[in-house]
Amino acid sequence: MPLPFEKPIDELAARIQDMRAYAREQEIDLSEEIGLLEARLERLQAEIFENLTRWQRVQVARAPGRPTGLDYIEHVFDDFSELHGDRALGDDSAVVAGLGVLGGRSVVVVAQQKGRDTKENIGRNFGMAHPAGYRKAIRMFNLADKFRLPVVTLIDTPGAYPGVAAEEQGQAWVIAESIQRMCRLKVPAVAVVIGEGGSGGALAIGVANRVLILENAIYSVISPESCAAILWRDAAQAPKAAEALKLTAYDLLELGIVDGVIKEPIGGAHRDPKTTMKCVAERLKAELEGLVGLSEEELVRGRHQRFRNLGYVEPV
Repeated sequence: MPLPFEKPIDELAARIQDMRAYAREQEIDLSEEIGLLEARLERLQAEIFENLTRWQRVQVARAPGRPTGLDYIEHVFDDFSELHGDRALGDDSAVVAGLGVLGGRSVVVVAQQKGRDTKENIGRNFGMAHPAGYRKAIRMFNLADKFRLPVVTLIDTPGAYPGVAAEEQGQAWVIAESIQRMCRLKVPAVAVVIGEGGSGGALAIGVANRVLILENAIYSVISPESCAAILWRDAAQAPKAAEALKLTAYDLLELGIVDGVIKEPIGGAHRDPKTTMKCVAERLKAELEGLVGLSEEELVRGRHQRFRNLGYVEPV
């Protein structure tokens, strides 16, 4: 299902397909006309996606068909072996973790996983982890230090699960523990926001030496809907909240929250997943190559300084 602002693109694409089918059926040459329409389609895509509002980028970040954590694991990493459980309570399917190979280098991978359809979304709790999911992540960080393996995290969650059961199991405490554990990693760590990066649920696996974000992903302390409900008592004011939050990739780059933006194909990652995942793989290899030569002290100190330097104060 296309997003509201994508309808002109899909209508023109459908027209091109109809013309191709007609040309085959009638055995006539319409290549010139089709070529003109394809050029028009390319211009239309560029015009729409280069001028998205912040709220429209939120919609793209949540678009059906956008690559999920498991998609990246399948296409970016070789020989991935998933490890289950937190060694305390159970296995949280909202967090997928294990060992893989990236560019010939063994790495630890921790990914937040939304569902690809309604059934899987329910099974994965829409990517909102319980405490067991963050304890699983901590377990993986311990393995990374033990075996001297770089860490790659893929962030895609509306936030940690806020239910009563999660709170009873110490949700806030275990998120703080995960943040603390990442701060102390003695190996390189790279985080990529691939979709939604929501609140502490995202930060729990986002304390890395390098934090990257896809062009149409978002990263914020709160969702636009929740922000609007708190500030204006009306979730319908979400577009207004999105503008105020400055949660898009280029906003975050300007503010120094992220270290780099990974370009998406025209039309967004959901329209060309393979190209998107290839770009992410290449950027991850480059970032890790620049970090693996640093000492343990340099990695820990650099990570500490990076997050301590976030934000600024204006005299009044």
